[in-house]
Order: sequence, then structure tokens, then C-alpha cells
Amino acid sequence: MTRVAVAVASPPRAAVDRGATRNECARVSVGVVCSSVASQSVSRRSSSRATFAGEALDTVVMSSSVVARARACVVNARRLNFDGELSFDELNRVLGDVSGGAVTTHDDASPSVEDIARRCVGHDVLISKEVPVDVTLLPPSVRLICEAGTGFNNIDVSEAKKRGILVCNVPTYSTDAVAQLVLSFLHASSLGLCEQYAALRAGCRDAFRDDFSGLKRYEMYELKGRTIGLVGGTGAIGRRVARLCRELGMRVLCWSRSAKTEEGLWEAVGFDALMMESDFVSIHCPLNDSTRGLIDARAIGLMKPTAKIINTARGAVINEKDLIDALETKKIAGACLDVQETEPPVEDSPLWGMVNVYLTPHIGWKRVETRQRLIDTVASNVAAFLDSEPVNVVEP
Repeated sequence: MTRVAVAVASPPRAAVDRGATRNECARVSVGVVCSSVASQSVSRRSSSRATFAGEALDTVVMSSSVVARARACVVNARRLNFDGELSFDELNRVLGDVSGGAVTTHDDASPSVEDIARRCVGHDVLISKEVPVDVTLLPPSVRLICEAGTGFNNIDVSEAKKRGILVCNVPTYSTDAVAQLVLSFLHASSLGLCEQYAALRAGCRDAFRDDFSGLKRYEMYELKGRTIGLVGGTGAIGRRVARLCRELGMRVLCWSRSAKTEEGLWEAVGFDALMMESDFVSIHCPLNDSTRGLIDARAIGLMKPTAKIINTARGAVINEKDLIDALETKKIAGACLDVQETEPPVEDSPLWGMVNVYLTPHIGWKRVETRQRLIDTVASNVAAFLDSEPVNVVEP
């Protein structure tokens, strides 16, 4: 253990330049710095809420010496807290520093792997959200990586394990929110809702004629009796979607390597059968080597010309080029894409202007309650790790 003393009269310029929070900038002395998960005695200035570098400072008060069990670095906090509505109080509490100094947040969404490594120096816990993390560059202080989300394809878990770094995720924080988005896509599709609204905003009021003849251009049908096929739907979100769809009177098919028919929920079928029989194909599998590009030209070619694809999982599960070709040639009716192969899509992507595509910016998890639940569950993961009873650990 190395003892160092640091005294500053104002926030260091370097800290502001790299986007650190005011809590880091306002530190007046550091008593003990540890490179392992242990108690850390820290005296600092603090304020009542976390803000990012560059914002006006609130009233700052001196706090007495506090003891932090560990320090955590949220390497791309802007992706989580883009509206400034989230509280990191629970995370500070489990780290043992209610003054707010145990958590360092950085005000950008997509830092480089080198920036991430630099930011984590002296921190025990790295918290990331859908940004690549190069485990080989991380400082020896990092003992835990918490991916603030369900998917963890941005982290080399095998390499982390070799280096003695535990990786955990948050598998169920967005179950209701994502399932509700799937239902929103289903309802909007069955009413031509977005198309009608776009026409109205463009000044077309044909749908409001006395004889309603303007409605003929829109597809409108009940969901009862329609078939939805869940690709990899045996997880929490897929199950919630299945139950909601059953309540609407829909037939539910499911395909995955572990799927079995469950009475009253779904019928397990082969992949090709699901693609052929479904009116909606909804993607719920993780992204890995076996699922990347799973929905390709061959798979899409099995679908009904009236069918639609819904993807709220990971964009690269669909071969985007093959999907665009199928949509342009009307081999299928449309797609509802909350995730894309590249987020956001490249500037010249045809997806931006396709009338048979509902395109949303990965909003399934972005409601404020969902994001707060995510942060608080990350805090629970950290607490369990510090108590030597880790939970939500992911394996290679």
C-alpha cells in the first residue's frame, strides 16, 4: 500500500479536460490509495448531487473524514445519465462513502479503450455501458467490471478471468420496458399508426374524411389470431413478451437451443418453421459467434411477404444488408428496429428513409425508471462483490 498526499486549491486542469466529475475535481486530500478492494480513508469537499465537468458548481460544503470500501469509475456515464435525472447515491452508499466521492463519472458516451484504462487507475470497480473494454489495458487496481446492462459482448470475459477480474451484468432490469416496446411495435404495426401520424404531420387529412376512404392505404388488423415467433425467447424478456401476446390472443412460437413447448405459453418449433409461420418475428437472443448474422437472406426468404421483423436485442443478430435488400424489394412487409448493426446507423444507411421501417434509438432501456433500476442493481452487484458473495457473474 502506498501513501500519498495531494493538496489542490482548485480543480486540476487535467481532471476537467478528461471529463471527470466535480466530486473528483474538488478532492482536497487523499489519505490512502489502495490497489485492492479495501477500506480507503478520504477527506474531501463534496456536494449534494453529481454533475459533470463544465457545469456550474453547487454550494460545496466540507465533510468530515469518510471511509470508502472501494472506488468505482463509471467510464461513460453520459450513455446512462444523458438527462441528468439519475442518482448514484445507492452506489456511493454500498461503497461506504455517502458524501459522493467514491464514484467517479465521466461525461461522454463512447470513450476509447485507452481512455477507459486511464480513467480506471486507482479504481477497484469499472462500470461500463455498451462500450468496448480492452481488458489487457486495464490497471491492476481493477478487480470487478460491471456491465450496466444485459449484453456483455463488449468485454472479453475469458481474458478478464485469466487476469483475475470478475465480470457481472444486470440481466433483468429492463424486462418490462423492453417487452412493452415489443408490444408497442405490434400495436403500431397493426394500426398503421406511425404512417397515419406521418401523413397527418405532412398535411394529409384524407384519413379524416366522412367516408374514411383515406384509410384504405393503411394496414389495420387485430392481433388476435396472429402468430409471433420468438427467436431465442426463453429468457426473461422473451417470456414476458410471450405472456403479453397470449393475453392478446396471439399464437406464440419459440425457437432456441433449449426451448421446449410450455402449455399455455408457447410452442417450441424449429428455426425454419418459426420463420415460415410467423406474422411477426421478434429477436431475443444474445449476440455471440453463433447468433451473429443469424437472420440472413436465407432466413428472411422463408418469411411471409406480409410478415415483419422486430429487433430489440442486438442489431448484428440480423444481417443488415440482407434485411435492407428484402425491405427494398418488399420480400417482407417491414421491420421494427430498436437496435441496429451500427448505432446509430451510418449517415448514408437506407434505414433512415425507409417507409416500411420503424427506427428507434435503442430506447427499450432508456426510460428513467428503468435506468435508475439499472444503476441501483449495479450497486447491488458491487455490494455482493465486496461481501465476497458475487452475483450475476458471467462466464466465458
